[in-house]
Amino acid sequence: MSKDRAILPAEWEPQGGVMLTWPHDKTDWLPYLDDINETYIQMAAAIALRERLLVVTPDAEETTGKLHARLGDEMMRNVRVVQLPTNDTWARDHGFITLRTADGKALLLDFCFNGWGNKFEAGLDNDINRGLLASLRDENIYENHLDFVLEGGSIESDGRGTIFTTTSCLLAPHRNQPMTREQIDLRLRETLRADRVIWIEHGQLAGDDTDGHIDTIVRPCAHDTILYIRCDDHTDEHYGDFMKMEMQLRKLRTADGEPYKLLPLPFPDPIYHDGERLPATYANFLIINGAVLVPTYGQPANDAKAMATLQQAFPDHEMIPIDSTIITRQHGSIHCCTMQFPKEMQF
Repeated sequence: MSKDRAILPAEWEPQGGVMLTWPHDKTDWLPYLDDINETYIQMAAAIALRERLLVVTPDAEETTGKLHARLGDEMMRNVRVVQLPTNDTWARDHGFITLRTADGKALLLDFCFNGWGNKFEAGLDNDINRGLLASLRDENIYENHLDFVLEGGSIESDGRGTIFTTTSCLLAPHRNQPMTREQIDLRLRETLRADRVIWIEHGQLAGDDTDGHIDTIVRPCAHDTILYIRCDDHTDEHYGDFMKMEMQLRKLRTADGEPYKLLPLPFPDPIYHDGERLPATYANFLIINGAVLVPTYGQPANDAKAMATLQQAFPDHEMIPIDSTIITRQHGSIHCCTMQFPKEMQF
């Protein structure tokens, strides 16, 4: 990889901040708005204690008031609130995918977000990045890729030129047809300045609206190590597909030609809401400066095992549990709600 080329940093590299898009009463969060606000405040506090926080909300005054009441003056100095209209709250998928340039600038890639293949209205969320531009520093570089559908949750980077994704998502209907897998692979390598793309062929979670985002099943945690969720219950509907995924992971090789070290995360016990199984997953954690925000689901044994595995993966990070049972009612978790920016990002 050329030393003068931009790159998508790994999430564990130093960050300049994290973005949250705040819940409100015009979203599907309405039936449990107070509960999800509490979850978001917990995430906001953990982030603002360690780095900058960018909050997008349709009501800046109300959201600032909620944050200030809990975070206080000192942490609020790390918080920037920007008022913009929004459809929903999934910052991972509508936020900028931000590269680091060789000369130390942030390269903001703006892709099309169409509600995971036109499943949901997303016009306002797709406009958020252009709305944010006026609030960001001029040192940042903007690139328009709105002719290509790409959600942040559908890709992972090891920071060394390898991108992970899934065939189920990027080849799903209403994303980028009639492009072929080979054409999409090339587009990813060109726009993300990557050397190669690893396509995961299995690992579909029941209840997932995204068609199989990589950040729900497989996460690199070093250039040679992969965290993934493993289903050990032979009676679970996921068992066969996730065994095939594990077999594929065992066959993968790093850019140096070595097998990956594999760290399995537990599968949460099934969680249902209104008769539907929800896509709860421990792989949807967020790495921030010095800490990992870990989704928990009120399952003491599984939660503890996930925390221990993540501590093994990130021994120098503090593990911060965040109860994500409310988030998963809308088919997401912590990583889906957030988008990190590299330290070069100016806002």
